[in-house]
Amino acid sequence: MIGQIQWCVALGRIDIFSACVTMSSFRAAPRINHLERLKRIYGYLLDTKNGALTLGTAMPDFSKFHDQMHDWARSIYGNVTAEIPDDIPTPKGNPVVLTHYVDANLYHDMATRRALTGILHLINQFPFYWYCKKQATVETATFGSEFNAAKSAVEQIINIRNTLRYLGVPIQGRSMMFGDNQSVVTNATIPHSQLNKRHLALAYHKVREAIASNMLNFYHIEGTNNPADIMSKLWGYQQVASHLRALLFWHGDTLNIPQSIEVDTHVQSRGEYYHSTTNDKDKDILIWF
Repeated sequence: MIGQIQWCVALGRIDIFSACVTMSSFRAAPRINHLERLKRIYGYLLDTKNGALTLGTAMPDFSKFHDQMHDWARSIYGNVTAEIPDDIPTPKGNPVVLTHYVDANLYHDMATRRALTGILHLINQFPFYWYCKKQATVETATFGSEFNAAKSAVEQIINIRNTLRYLGVPIQGRSMMFGDNQSVVTNATIPHSQLNKRHLALAYHKVREAIASNMLNFYHIEGTNNPADIMSKLWGYQQVASHLRALLFWHGDTLNIPQSIEVDTHVQSRGEYYHSTTNDKDKDILIWF
């Protein structure tokens, strides 16, 4: 049963990713309650079987996010630059913007107390790669788990950018990475900030060096606006309804997806919503559009 759920995740059902990872921990010695939980996951898939990834090709508008221009030359990183392979082909076609959302859920595993990392990568408005995994170490504070998640996201961003370059895809500017922990964003983006937890030194310098090389910008957003929450937490449907509406349950032309969506928390069978309207008061609910 878990294998079938994993296939659903691979095919795009990112809304059950965290539940799949959690249940996979009990494959060696399952109990009756684990079976009941799996039945609930299958019931959710049955009621929302119309879910499919939204293919949006338009470039997102990040004009309100200014480039983080800091003088890193006097830092320990010096005039570092992003490494670009010498044997890449000449880019052709329209440029793309890469957007990345990262989050971590501290104390996710009640047995080992390890946190869960969730990362969502988008090319323009299309989610093409998603990641959810328990962290290898136990952290005693959210700061540590979030920084480890940011480090994992940076490593994936480097691989994604090089893969697209080898495919001949032109990348426009820096990657845009978003997280919901203000302390992590501040420590990663301000050159003179100092790290007080030495066991996080490798993750700390990995993220900061990538930012110093002008490969990416790292911005803070509210937790309720972070779609990576879908893959890092065992959420209630009402908490992520607005994100799921745009990612998995949008019907019609994707060019008509508004920048922010207000969704009724009730869902019909077969995954169709009662009501959705444009919300002009808060433009940050779904900021990747």
